[in-house]
Amino acid sequence: MPTTKHKAYLALMATSIVWGTTWVAMKMGVQGMPPLQLAAIRQLMGGTFLVVMFLIRGHQMPDIHQLLRLLGIGIFTFVIANGLATLSLSYISSGLGALIAALYPLCVVMIEFVFFKNKNITWTTVVGIFLGFSGIALVFYDNAFHTNVSHAHYFWGVVLATVSMLAWSISTILIAKAKMQVSPYMGIGWQMLFSGIILYTYCLATHTHIPIVQIPAISWWSIVYLVVLGSVITMMAFVYTMKNLPTAVAALYAYINPIVAVFVGFFLLNEVITLNIILGSVITVVGVYIVKWSMTKAAAKIAAA
Repeated sequence: MPTTKHKAYLALMATSIVWGTTWVAMKMGVQGMPPLQLAAIRQLMGGTFLVVMFLIRGHQMPDIHQLLRLLGIGIFTFVIANGLATLSLSYISSGLGALIAALYPLCVVMIEFVFFKNKNITWTTVVGIFLGFSGIALVFYDNAFHTNVSHAHYFWGVVLATVSMLAWSISTILIAKAKMQVSPYMGIGWQMLFSGIILYTYCLATHTHIPIVQIPAISWWSIVYLVVLGSVITMMAFVYTMKNLPTAVAALYAYINPIVAVFVGFFLLNEVITLNIILGSVITVVGVYIVKWSMTKAAAKIAAA
């Protein structure tokens, strides 16, 4: 019989692998339908499921002020971050998209340092930030000569992915500082639901959508995978991991996701993978790890003082 700890490690493995493959699922989905429409349907389905599930389980309905806050945060988290990340995959590989997204802890550190005067940054943190962006630069440079789209479109895809990552960084800070008295998963459900409505309204207003009946099977399978596995099941697995493993161990998924995306994209989508791309991916992950490790160590030292 597996112990609770063993189950938690299995949950961590599932979270790491599935969240890494969601980038490939999004890439496959946008091949058959407009990217923002895919993101809108995914968020509408996932948000509705989460809100209804937690209301049935007895969670209290947020008041109007909480809903407005969730709307504001959701615009950064799902309209801009998830929406633009999905859109970027029309131009760049799933692996590069996942790697750029993995830089968000670095940007959180820099935003807090510049705007909130966070003094926990050390030289080790600076080295980690340098490594993180250097790894992305290496992957960007190597990918630029092996992509099937024009260099202008490729650059546009990188810009979209970067803006998406910055929006996710801002939403992370907003969530941490909001301190809302709402279940975080109930909150995510409302954010997804609001964002899905906004995105679909935009798609209808700009005619960047196709009729539901014309959405191909591959895109529907991608949406189902993203909602059921990417949003619901792995979220529960992640909660279980956080409850039963140390935070530092539970956070390992963030370093595994982009590597999974790179290799699964290679096997399923024939995305190019070279020694430079592998090396750049490893450098990026190491840089992100160093930043998080240095910040945790600095915070612990201040708390002990």
